[in-house]
Order: sequence, then C-alpha cells, then structure tokens
Amino acid sequence: MVKVLIVDDHRLFRSGVRAELGPQIEVVGEAEDVESAVGAIESLEPDVVLLDVHMPGGGGQEVLRRVLGSGAAVRFLALSVSDAAEDVIGVIRGGARGYVTKTISGRELTDAIVRVAEGDAVFSPRLAGFVLDAFASTEAPSIDPELDSLTTREREVLRLIARGYAYKEIAKELFISVKTVETHVSSVLRKLQLSNRHELSRWATARRLV
Repeated sequence: MVKVLIVDDHRLFRSGVRAELGPQIEVVGEAEDVESAVGAIESLEPDVVLLDVHMPGGGGQEVLRRVLGSGAAVRFLALSVSDAAEDVIGVIRGGARGYVTKTISGRELTDAIVRVAEGDAVFSPRLAGFVLDAFASTEAPSIDPELDSLTTREREVLRLIARGYAYKEIAKELFISVKTVETHVSSVLRKLQLSNRHELSRWATARRLV
C-alpha cells in the first residue's frame, strides 16, 4: 500500500480524488493550504503527496520548499488544473517527481502515484516537453510584469477564457461560482487594460499561455 496525502484547496475535489483511487492506495489524510499541508506531512509521514499548484499560503512551491528543505524523504506528485509551462517547470525545479493535470482518470492517477512512490518521474504527455526544454536551456525565464501582476487564480481563469470556456464551464472546472469568475475576469481586464474577452484571448495566445 502506498500512503498518500491529498493537498488541494477544494474539499469536493479532494473527496472525488479519494473516491477514484485504486485499492493499492491508502489515503492517510488531506490538507487545504500550505500550513496544513506542511503539518500533515510531518505528522502523517505519507509516501507520496498529491500536491495542488495554486492554493492559499504560497502554493505548491512553498510546500516543496519547506518540506524538502527540512530533509524529508516524501515524494511529491503535482496534480493541477493548470498545464502552463511556468507552473510545471516551477514545481519540478522545486523538487516534485511528476506533474499531471486534473483531467487524468482514476486508474491513471493511481498508476502515477505508484510509479512516483517507486522513484519514477511521471508527467502528462504534453507536459514532458516543457520539462525537457526547461532543463536543456540555460537561459533564465523572461520577466513579464503584466503577467506577474495577476494572481494565480486570475491566470487560471485567463487561460480557460482563452481556450473558449464559458463562464459556467470555468466555474465548474475551478470549483468556484460564476459570480467569482466574473469578478476575476473584471480584475484581469482592469490590470491588463483590455476591453473584452476576445482581447484577453489574443493577449494570452501571444504569450503562449493557451
């Protein structure tokens, strides 16, 4: 049995993951933010942590920094709605052993957890290229002040808008209300000084965020 801790800021998503995992996985606990994740890892000593990238308190990279910096032997598998290159590269550089998106099936996720527990590196197919490109390049990532002005949640909403998602679809994907989606879109438009979702899509496409 592989002991797993599920770290995600959405309770319904954590419950869904727990229900989908195979019999070779034992879920020993859950956490919803950085502080509770660090505490649970220390007290429960899981073999693998399923780690969300964006959550309160600094996100997955902060969990990696604090836990792996202490010398803990636990392995991390990132599980996120985001498939953006900067998110993938950030957590892998931080020490995660793999990165899969939330479109993964229960069977595939179970297999990924077991493989990470055994020491393998696991990635959703299209994400592996990001990692290879990043570690093959010695260039520092470019700085984009406009992109940096957005919160992690605003970036998630922006990517889904650019992919043609309706507000209701975004709300379902991110486990938030339609009203919250509208608030995030308004904030992104204001920060980027754009007028509508079509301009948002062009802006995101130009930066290869889609």
